[in-house]
Amino acid sequence: MSDDHLLIDSLGNRFGRPAIESGWAAYFAMVPDYWIKIDRAMAEGAVVAFFGSAGGTYVPKEGVLKPENRWETPAAWLVTVRDGLVSQWRVYCDNEPIREKTRAERP
Repeated sequence: MSDDHLLIDSLGNRFGRPAIESGWAAYFAMVPDYWIKIDRAMAEGAVVAFFGSAGGTYVPKEGVLKPENRWETPAAWLVTVRDGLVSQWRVYCDNEPIREKTRAERP
């Protein structure tokens, strides 16, 4: 990541460094097996578009990976590279599958 790296989530929220590092740490605690699968990539200059899916297993507060908490959703990413570093990572995906899992744990 570039020093001025910008992450833009699917709701349009923008995050710079160092918030990104702490945000990813919290996300990987919640979805420790998070993955992305790229089915197609297209590049034009310094911009690359990836298309595929994302998923993982939501871990509730008790910290147990349960098969029923797995989720997957179609996703796309638009990435800008500058001087060999990712300067912008934009995510386009529907977060409803993981939101459904987090709502299920609420009393």
